[in-house]
Amino acid sequence: MKIAEWTQKLKKNYLFQSVAEKVKSFKEKNPYANIINMGIGDVSLPICKSVVNSCIKSANEMGNIESFRGYSPNSGYDFLKKSIQQDYQDRNISLDLDEIFISDGAKSDMSNILDIFSSDNVCLIPDPVYPVYLDTSIMNGMTVKFINATEDNNFLPLPDLSVKSDIIYICSPNNPTGASYSKPELKLWVDYALSCDAVILFDAAYESFIEDDSCKSIFEVENSDLCAIEFKSFSKSSGFTGMRCGYSIVPKKLKRNGESLNSLWSRRHSTKFNGVPYIIQRAAEACLSTEGKKECSKFIKYYKENSKSISKTLDNLGIKYFGGKNSPYIWMKCINDMNSWEFFDYLLEKFQIVGTPGSGFGKNGEGFFRLSCFGSHENTLEACKRLENMKK
Repeated sequence: MKIAEWTQKLKKNYLFQSVAEKVKSFKEKNPYANIINMGIGDVSLPICKSVVNSCIKSANEMGNIESFRGYSPNSGYDFLKKSIQQDYQDRNISLDLDEIFISDGAKSDMSNILDIFSSDNVCLIPDPVYPVYLDTSIMNGMTVKFINATEDNNFLPLPDLSVKSDIIYICSPNNPTGASYSKPELKLWVDYALSCDAVILFDAAYESFIEDDSCKSIFEVENSDLCAIEFKSFSKSSGFTGMRCGYSIVPKKLKRNGESLNSLWSRRHSTKFNGVPYIIQRAAEACLSTEGKKECSKFIKYYKENSKSISKTLDNLGIKYFGGKNSPYIWMKCINDMNSWEFFDYLLEKFQIVGTPGSGFGKNGEGFFRLSCFGSHENTLEACKRLENMKK
């Protein structure tokens, strides 16, 4: 018996596991410390009333023989897919129902989609970026190339025509940097993908935070349906981190080597996934109702207020940062030439604030630090008060 080769190629701990272990160790030594966690991107507000009511109603349906449901359709119920279809139509993007695949979240889909591609492929991954892209590419035996996102390009790298790639990961708005692409910038990526027959995996999990003219969907760009797959989530926009629901959009026009990627993803999805529970899909449908959208927009506004508070504090301290506008993350520079983990220890030990070291997102993240804006107003304001005592 042999274990998979990739187990020897990954870092032993997932980034957020390492953070959790450090925090646990600190708590054991300082049991009375009042720690404010701004490290993980988990939400703090409860799900909205429309969603609660939908959950109650659908749970009651599951308790009656006339309305009970067993396995859901593998790609999702039509009632939710039609709501998603209409949401895109409101943005002048037309989708067929069978181009929409309901899942338990964008993270799962972004990882699992690689199953339909050969391990011979080259994955182009921005650095820094969400660690799952790199880890799952390694797990699938693919060659990885990095495209540098740095302070010099405002963490928005554009295609290098001299670099050949097959699969391109784009996260916009970006986690962790908060940078988001405009339509002309994304068109350059679409043109590049078409020129080298590559496929873009577009992570739009944070699109609901966009407040300028940045693209909310890759499908706003002409011909993107020939080269892109989009991934969305209800986690951050609707507080579904504990409920788990997301979806992927795989255009039927998207083909490689004579094969429809829509058909291949459908085959993989139906084989390895038993579907999202009926109650959860009804809850997600409620998020896309008129009332649900109105209620969920208050969540976004709440978290944006947190990001304004943090941004104002860093402005007063004269500390450079990115994000906080189209994103629920602040990507700040570490002070006094500290590296990312040194700054992590400094904030934890001196101010009892937990963030995420930038180096965990890639080598270009060294010297930077991510703060999440998903906490409560009270905790965020208290954290800002503590940070005001930080000296450069």
